[in-house]
Amino acid sequence: MVKRNTCVFISGKGSNLRNLIKKSREYVFPIKISLVVSNKANAKGIIYAKRNSIPIVIINSKNRYFEKKIFYNLKRYNIKLICLAGYMKIISKKFIQDFKKPILNIHPSLLPKYKGLNTFSKVLKYKEKKTGCTVHHVNEKLDSGKIIIKKTFFISKSDELENLQTKTQIMEHKAFPEAIVKLYRYV
Repeated sequence: MVKRNTCVFISGKGSNLRNLIKKSREYVFPIKISLVVSNKANAKGIIYAKRNSIPIVIINSKNRYFEKKIFYNLKRYNIKLICLAGYMKIISKKFIQDFKKPILNIHPSLLPKYKGLNTFSKVLKYKEKKTGCTVHHVNEKLDSGKIIIKKTFFISKSDELENLQTKTQIMEHKAFPEAIVKLYRYV
């Protein structure tokens, strides 16, 4: 099976990165994690990349040329797919247009509800009965691209921020690989 070289962008713990690395080792999974980009040098997810000998690019998003550094490395590693996995920076319109290949994001809510940050607080504030996560294509508008897959669960009365985050991550670890398989099913 031909696997597509994939770059995962992270900013934090990297639980989705870890999960995608594990899935990518399966023979029938359509991607290989070939590069990790982080906008934080101390992101814990970098540990998973190092343990698996995956090249890492740390960017300083305050440097106005940081996207050129990313593009250089995307070309260098022949990247065919970008997965945003807890990447806490907005991708520029120019970047999206110039890449011309799929960019997927995983978001911790049932889009179109609760775009952006603080999703768990919003879910609790508005007393939602269920929540989950969404994997979608990235476009020029925040959390507005075509939805590939959603995973949902019901919220119990005892759920708080931490519980919601844990339950959502469990859903994310199922949703992201399923969305990638779905993306490449008919290619």
